[in-house]
Amino acid sequence: MENLTGACIIGQSGGPTAVINASAAGVIQTALKADCITRVLGAAHGIKGVLEDKLYDMSQEDPAELELLKHTPSSALGSCRYKLADPDVDDTDYKRILEIFQKYNVRYFFYNGGNDSMDTCNKISKYMQKVGYACNIMGVPKTIDNDLNGTDHCPGFASAAKYIATSVAEVWQDAHVYDTGMVTIIEIMGRHAGWLAGSAALAAVSGCAPDLVYLPETDFDMNEFLESVKAIYNKTGKCLAAVSEGIHYADGTFVSEAKTSATDGFGHAQLGGLAAMLADQVKQATGAKVRGIELSLLQRCAAHCASATDIEEAWKAGAAAVEAAVSGVTDKMVAFKCSREGGYTCETVLEPLDIVANFEKKVPREWINAAGNGVEQPFIDYVLPLIQGAANAPTEQSMPRFAHLKKVLTTEM
Repeated sequence: MENLTGACIIGQSGGPTAVINASAAGVIQTALKADCITRVLGAAHGIKGVLEDKLYDMSQEDPAELELLKHTPSSALGSCRYKLADPDVDDTDYKRILEIFQKYNVRYFFYNGGNDSMDTCNKISKYMQKVGYACNIMGVPKTIDNDLNGTDHCPGFASAAKYIATSVAEVWQDAHVYDTGMVTIIEIMGRHAGWLAGSAALAAVSGCAPDLVYLPETDFDMNEFLESVKAIYNKTGKCLAAVSEGIHYADGTFVSEAKTSATDGFGHAQLGGLAAMLADQVKQATGAKVRGIELSLLQRCAAHCASATDIEEAWKAGAAAVEAAVSGVTDKMVAFKCSREGGYTCETVLEPLDIVANFEKKVPREWINAAGNGVEQPFIDYVLPLIQGAANAPTEQSMPRFAHLKKVLTTEM
């Protein structure tokens, strides 16, 4: 461990969340107060901003605007999906990153993101160690998918879960207005992990539980799905199903008809269109009125429905990363260690980037019912403490007051 004096860079990467900027605020506000950090730089669009030498001087920002980041969704510094090559195969990007670090005397690097972002963070960390450049590097977790290994949960997940559960409860109310039959299918994000889709079950707290919930942790059977929908519909005249976009058949192929439409920068299939496809299947099988709803981007940018717990923990994760780095720690990701016995408690811990990068945490099979179309009480007990508290976000003429950053490009010292 080495205590260093120099500049720091904070970058954001991957899909945005309602609270990723709260983590950025935690990093920036804490770093600006650290005596050993000489400059606080924000990378425009993640690691691409470093490669392109496009860095913002965060000391030029109004402190009040930085405080508003806690209630501003999306990625204020800009995000990217850029995959660094294996440095043993192609070290071009790494040499450029080292060049920029040396140019600005960057001795601290904080990267805020999910699985792929932690992979980027890990690769840069190992490269800097290999070439002998002293730089303390820390990962700050973020993902609504909640699939990061090594942490109880991820900042961003709780707010998305709260929005999903709230929306499902509201749709349930709407779907029960008329005395005519209707089937409603709600498509929820989650490629390989079903934490978000499972969170739809929290609508039960409002007495509006979905009838069926399908997660990608179990194989999807179209016949079982249609028979379950028909049985519920024939009994009650209504059926509400929540489905993860990543549900797949036993052979591993995605049910979503959009599975081959495109891929992102990391080669992941961009999913979508599942609700419409399932709605068509149900309509053919039952003749019922069917409505397919895709929550899409709404579930990851709904800051108005953010969890106060999520906001607080997201900020704490950013601050903890800086505190650890300036004390000499490197090559780690901030993680959460929580207890739900006798009340919810959460503390930050540090995990090696090696065990975090490229490992996906799935919903335990025992938290899913035997039929694979619902979740058990332990799932509810896990998520419910995380969604507590209202955001109480600032407003201006009854509209959200988001942060407005100057984004002043930095120059060489």
